[in-house]
Amino acid sequence: MNRFATLILAATTLAATPAFAGNYLAKPTTAPASTRIIARDISWACGAAACQGNTVESRPAVLCQGLAKRAGQLESFIADGRAFNAAELAKCNLSAKGGTKGAAAVANAN
Repeated sequence: MNRFATLILAATTLAATPAFAGNYLAKPTTAPASTRIIARDISWACGAAACQGNTVESRPAVLCQGLAKRAGQLESFIADGRAFNAAELAKCNLSAKGGTKGAAAVANAN
């Protein structure tokens, strides 16, 4: 009976923990109005300095665009320890509220 209880506990723990969850960190240009932002397949926790989220979603560019759409321009975006380069960030910021002409020029240059 004890092994059965251990097996059930292990199964529920594994089911509750997403496998290979990615870690994402973003710094909006201005602090978002909300401390919790739900965008696509991720829930972002935002503070004065940054927004952080975890998900098994494997498309960082899509996650970046979803956050930019709701939080506004991003100064930086880091996916699993890798920072977006200037062109990736500019392309992401095209989805931000209002987008930017400068971002469009950088995105189109690549």
